Parts: sequence; C-alpha cells; structure tokens
Amino acid sequence: MLTVPGVAEASASLSERLNRKCFCITLDRAELWAALDDEAGEPGFCEAFMASRPHLFSNVPVFLAASALDEMQRIVLAVEATAKLPAYREAVLSWAPEIAQRDFGPVGALMGYDFHLDDDGPKLIEVNTNAGGAFLNALLARAQKACCSEVDRALIGTRDDHFETSVIAMFKGEWRRQRGTGSPRRIAIVDDRPEEQYLYPEFVLARQLLLKHGIEAAIVDASELKYDSGRLRLDGDGIDLVYNRLVDFALDGPEHAALRAAYQDGAVVVTPNPHNHALLASKRNLTLLSDPAALEAFGLSRELRARLAGVPRTTLVTPDNSDTAWQSRKDMFFKPLSGHGSKAVYRGDKVTKGVWAEIARGGYVAQSFAAPGQRMIEIDGTPTPRKMDVRLYTYDGRMLLAAARLYQGQTTNFRTAGGGFAPVLAV
Repeated sequence: MLTVPGVAEASASLSERLNRKCFCITLDRAELWAALDDEAGEPGFCEAFMASRPHLFSNVPVFLAASALDEMQRIVLAVEATAKLPAYREAVLSWAPEIAQRDFGPVGALMGYDFHLDDDGPKLIEVNTNAGGAFLNALLARAQKACCSEVDRALIGTRDDHFETSVIAMFKGEWRRQRGTGSPRRIAIVDDRPEEQYLYPEFVLARQLLLKHGIEAAIVDASELKYDSGRLRLDGDGIDLVYNRLVDFALDGPEHAALRAAYQDGAVVVTPNPHNHALLASKRNLTLLSDPAALEAFGLSRELRARLAGVPRTTLVTPDNSDTAWQSRKDMFFKPLSGHGSKAVYRGDKVTKGVWAEIARGGYVAQSFAAPGQRMIEIDGTPTPRKMDVRLYTYDGRMLLAAARLYQGQTTNFRTAGGGFAPVLAV
C-alpha cells in the first residue's frame, strides 16, 4: 500500500481523533456470542467458557492510520528478510538449543508481531511463535456495527473470509514445505492442559475451522501423545501435523518427550517449531535486530536496515554491565530470555532492589522503553484512558489479521474493565 504525503498525515490525525473521542460501542455482543456458539458447534459454548472471561473482548475498536499499518508490515518483512541471511542465522542459532538447529522447512504458523505506537511511529517490541487470539479476533472483527461513516468504511475489510481461507492455505503450505506434496489429513492442536488455558475457546474455533474444510482435527494435551512405529499418535491414530501452542519452545519437558522425539525424527510436521522460534522469536535476537552495525555486517540492505529502526534498542543484561543497566533502568523494560507473554517482565522505573538482584544475574534483555498507544473509552459514563498495543498475525511475512489489546498496568492482561481484544480499523 502506497501512501501520499499529506494523505498519511490526515489519516494519522483522524485515527488519533477517533481513538480520543469515539466512545461508541461497536461490538454487537449478542451477535458475537451467537457466532461463537455457531462456529464452535456447541450450543451454550459462550455461557460455559466466556462467563469467566469478562474482559476478553473490548466494546470498542482501535483506529489506526493506514500508513502506520503499512509501516508495521514493512518492519515484519524486514525482520523475516534478516532471518534468511546466513550470517544472521549463524549468530542466532549459536545461542539456540540443539533441537532448534535443524530446518525441516516450515516457517511458522500464525506468527505474532507486537507493536507499540508512540509519536515516532510503530515500534516492534516482541515477536511470538505462540501468538494467541487470532481465531477469536477474526470472529470479533465480524461482530462490529458501524457507528459513523468512518467506521462503516473501515469495517468493509472485515466482512470477508480472507482470514479463513488464508489459514487453511497456511497449514497446507506448512505441510508441503516439509513433505513436498499432498495435504495433512489429521492435525492436532497441542498445548498443556488445553481446556484450562485462558484462550481455550479459540482452540475450539481452530478445530472447527479445520473440520469445516475437510481436515480431521483434535485438541490435544501434549502429555497424551505417543510415538511408536515411526508415527506420532493419539489414542492409536496417527497425527500428520501439530499446530503447536506450547510455551516450552525447546520441547524440553518430560511430558513433551513423544512430541520431541517425533519432531527430531521428522516423523511429524510441527508448526511453529523450535527452529522457527530460534530464528524469529528468541528475545535475544532483538539485540541484533536493533543494532544497525550488526545488521550491516550481516549484509542487510540499507533500506531494510532503515525499516528496522522501528525495533527499540535492546541489549543483553550480564553481571558485567548490570551496574550500567541499573543507572539507565528508568528508560528500559526488562524481559527474561526464557519468558513468554508478560511473565517476569518489569518496567525499569518500577523495579525493586530484590527484583534487580535477579535481573543482574543475567538471563534478561533490557529494551529501550517504547510508549504504548492510548485509547480513550467510557467507564460508567466517564472518559477513561487505556493503553493499547497492536499485534499483526502473519504467515511467511504476510499479514493475515491485525488486532489490538487494551489494558492498564505495566503489561497486557485480560483483567482490565473495558479492556481486552479490540479490532483494528484502518482509516
């Protein structure tokens, strides 16, 4: 998408105005609940699972200038182009576990690129291989009603089946990248204790979408998998492809032994897999993606290096540099190398001496603070600010869906009144 000078500024101004002053409730919850029941194929599905998730969905959309969305997509493409460079791959694989070294072909289903939007434009704060929420957000986008002409125009792109057809093509594409021809007959959606996961409802939506398109699918606890006679199996039946939602990125846990062995033998297609995580989502990789000199040494073009200015400067915390990091902590976010989601993530100006002692031992990166965007909402008739971030769900660098999360506090959560997932409407 090309932007014209003046037009980009106007759309940015419009999105800012709408995010500040549009308090209209665009979510038709009755329609969404009915759609969830219908898509899940289970009457009462919403009542059973959504009652304990009152802040999963926000009532309002987030408005984003088309030029900003364009810039986010360019950053994604730059990251994925960097991950193809031999020198970069050698660098990031040098600190990856042994299981991540081999490339079986898949590039990672439903990658998640998380952005903050400050006055200088989008900032890529994290990349995820287990990005949750895509199936829920696809349904959420279709349950919006227009409150004005701007919203009506922005909603046009949410009223097709682009996401559904792209997801089916994605899984078939991942299969062919490893197997060459054909399609997977049976897919397992795998997590630990999946029915206890907060986003379990989307596992059900994913399963039903696959079944709708003639692909057998099951939601599976990883500990129930068996590996024998060269096949990964569930209850004796073979599994061709695993849609991996585990946060054990190296499949180290004893309960993942069968999946690990089958993956290492190439007996099952796993996506996203340890290799994908090592190339794209390891937090330590941000130390390279945000270092222009390193990127130039890897052979990345000047144009792509310029795009990666959208990655906040990130450095590895070590015992040797911890004193310096402490002095500059107020402008930093600290994230554990082995963490996921927002667990053990600390804003520097909130860090206690006790927490710092843990960070100073190492195993963390320090990322320059990038302010989240802001969306004003109404709570009991009172205008109230909420922080927001934007996630692009992608496959092979191509955006499948954009969604936002509204929250308050240090990091994203689903415990904020008026917060939760929100559709992104480009204006």
